[in-house]
Amino acid sequence: MGNVESGSYRKRLSRVSPAEQSEMEQSFESFCRGKSSSQKTVDLQTFQESIGNALPASMSGRIFKGIQSVNTSTKTTAATAVATRSPGAEIGKEQFVLFVVDVIRGTAEEKGWLIFQMISPDNSENITGRQVQQFSEDLIAAVVHVLKQQKLLNGWTADKNQDRCLGISALAAQLLSQLKSTDLQNLDRPELLNSVCSRASIEDWLYKVPMVSTFLRVVTTLGLSILKNHTEHQGDFGTLVPKCRIPKKASFVSLIDLPAVIYLNSHLPSEVQHKWRLLFSSQLHGESFSQLCGNIVDQGPCLLIIKDSDGFIFGGFASQSWEVKPQFQGDSRCFLFTVSPCLEVHTYTGYNEHYMYLNHGQQTMPNGLGMGGQHNYFGLWIDSNFGSGHSKAKPRCTTYNSPQLSAKEDFSIDALEVWAVGDLPEHLLAKNKKSILDADPEARALLEMTGRTRQSDGLRDPGDEDQS
Repeated sequence: MGNVESGSYRKRLSRVSPAEQSEMEQSFESFCRGKSSSQKTVDLQTFQESIGNALPASMSGRIFKGIQSVNTSTKTTAATAVATRSPGAEIGKEQFVLFVVDVIRGTAEEKGWLIFQMISPDNSENITGRQVQQFSEDLIAAVVHVLKQQKLLNGWTADKNQDRCLGISALAAQLLSQLKSTDLQNLDRPELLNSVCSRASIEDWLYKVPMVSTFLRVVTTLGLSILKNHTEHQGDFGTLVPKCRIPKKASFVSLIDLPAVIYLNSHLPSEVQHKWRLLFSSQLHGESFSQLCGNIVDQGPCLLIIKDSDGFIFGGFASQSWEVKPQFQGDSRCFLFTVSPCLEVHTYTGYNEHYMYLNHGQQTMPNGLGMGGQHNYFGLWIDSNFGSGHSKAKPRCTTYNSPQLSAKEDFSIDALEVWAVGDLPEHLLAKNKKSILDADPEARALLEMTGRTRQSDGLRDPGDEDQS
């Protein structure tokens, strides 16, 4: 930059505090490995060696390319980017600082430029959908990696599925499906992979899919170990992966992997995104509709997840506590979703109010659990015999505009699990804090008449609503 800082540089630096700028500069200094020159620069090999195992090599290489593309003196153009990113080019401290500033607090245009350069392998003015898909897979894999490295998985296990790459690919495909600006309208996925998109398309993508910016921010702050304790970034970590609460000593493997958890959690109401609590699992509780009802009724908002005998995974979000009654219940926050073979969420259409239904033990009304559609033609239905269900949504479910969720219209259940989301409802929290003596004054009085003391007085915990 020479002796005079550009106006562009100062303007972008105004978005961070002096302490944050100092932390960024110190982080770059650590990459320099004791170089004494006043114009310290770092090459790719030194950069990756300094980061070590904090980031996958594929993502650290993309970040390096993004830093290279930063022009600290004037507005970045394609020509200056090509010159800056010539083979063997190094990165400087000011480039590094501005890259971090743009990632954490930049505009969609600034982030779009960086991401476009991180995707493009040859400095071209256009990229393909396939290259966006590969970037998304690298980014999601890096998110899982850094969360695991930093012990921020909140009780989830990153590698519990048979093929972790499948979940990463599914989420990347979902992100790609939303890359549909004016020049990419009405394309199906094979066409989208082979389509050519511009930088304007990437900027539009970032407006529509804030998850991409969140992922890049998390990877940058955790992977480069910079500003990760700042309050706004703690918010990213707090809502990205909910706390996982399962029964103690339970040998349990969820039907969904971490990328699916992250994606589904992002569609939940913000006030319940911080915690998932396992209520029912056919692995743990057996195949009983009565047991299912007993475990999920009156427990607050829930996610229901089903795997059918053909391997399809799908389910629904119930925004209110389940009640056993012969009427529809719930509200417009309910939705249906698929996890495998594709990751999609289907939300309320406004056509009717058939959000959720749970009935048991009646002869005049259908007995089972349903979401969307109508009696005998639900978007998602579990029969009260538990082993079977249907997804009759041809061409689409009227309530949620969802397609057939299962492999076959009438399906057999291979496994089922239900998660309560958010904090324990107040009435259950109050119940957990009371002992039998609190609930029965006569029992307490009888105990005191005999001269015996309450052994639990002063010893009981305030209550642990996290445990199932």
